[in-house]
Amino acid sequence: MHNKLNVLHVYKRSLPDSTGGIEKCIDTLCGNSTAIGINSIVLALSKHPSATPIEMHGYTVHQVKEHIFLASTGFSFTAFNVFRKLANKADIIHYHFPNPFADIMHLGCSIKKPSIVTYHSDIIKQRLALHIYQPLMHLFLNSVDCIVATSPNYLATSRILQIFSHKVSVIPIGIDINTYPPCTNERLTYWHQRLSQPFFLFVGAMRYYKGLHIAIDAVAGTNIQFAIAGINGIEKELKAHADSLNARNVHFLGFVSDDDKVALLELCAGFVFPSHLRSEAFGIALLEAAAFGKPMISCEIGTGTTFVNKSEETGLVVNPGSPIELRKAMQYLLDNPAIAATMGANAKKRAAELFMAGEQAQSYFDLYKRILSEKFHTCH
Repeated sequence: MHNKLNVLHVYKRSLPDSTGGIEKCIDTLCGNSTAIGINSIVLALSKHPSATPIEMHGYTVHQVKEHIFLASTGFSFTAFNVFRKLANKADIIHYHFPNPFADIMHLGCSIKKPSIVTYHSDIIKQRLALHIYQPLMHLFLNSVDCIVATSPNYLATSRILQIFSHKVSVIPIGIDINTYPPCTNERLTYWHQRLSQPFFLFVGAMRYYKGLHIAIDAVAGTNIQFAIAGINGIEKELKAHADSLNARNVHFLGFVSDDDKVALLELCAGFVFPSHLRSEAFGIALLEAAAFGKPMISCEIGTGTTFVNKSEETGLVVNPGSPIELRKAMQYLLDNPAIAATMGANAKKRAAELFMAGEQAQSYFDLYKRILSEKFHTCH
């Protein structure tokens, strides 16, 4: 084995092209792996790929042309050769699931290198596609050396992970608090003047599974202030929904920079994460709120959200899809500021103990070494 460990990460997208939760997770992991002796390369598809590898902070991204996009999955005819070349140089291949095209490459190229999969989420929305894809998925998951779940909660409730539980390890997603800009007085003053205090905050893309329509129903007709920061997805429908309820206490802030996000997290009374479907597998935005010491309100959907937000300790957990429970939880935090402050302090402590990027990188490094050593002993 070389002095540095060469790890090839494979996912459908990556930064700087795309900034979804899994892309951010890969970015944080690769960025924090350099210091402990890992050389990370990411292979991802792109509609407009860069002709040369992109140097990110501490790792390199190789983009290949996406030729077809079907059922939330990209396919590329040119990826196989690039994948083969990169896989040959790698000590270990780290797949990020779900990404059916990676399964095809892995099996199609008969990759014999040690390999692991971080299992970010079950396939929820594409029911029909899943039916067709299932045999391939089972072959793929069978062939890798280890599967990583991002929380014990997800492992316990995922039917697929239960099938492969003999080869599942749990490594929580980490957050690198040092990459966030310091909070400035200028942004604090701006948001303090713009939003009525106290207010609850949501940050993220407005996807169908985020439950924002439920949160709007929860605060409609009350004095509870709710600020939504983010774009994409069903923004138009949500604004129309808030208008139809005359919910002037719902504030759509649009896209916010990291400077603004930090100020909003600093100022908010609590963080509301109303995701009501299992498509919300972890919730990086919840991690951010916890790291900034905010009490959280989330729903029990059997995923990592309840691993980040521990009921009655770091915040409140309500039943999914219930505006009444959500409203009561928000009102409870407003009526009990001392309890809310304690929950926020607990959240910060829990984040520091369980969800730091350095620990996540070290856990993966230990796993890589274990798999390589097992493979070595099997071969000799």
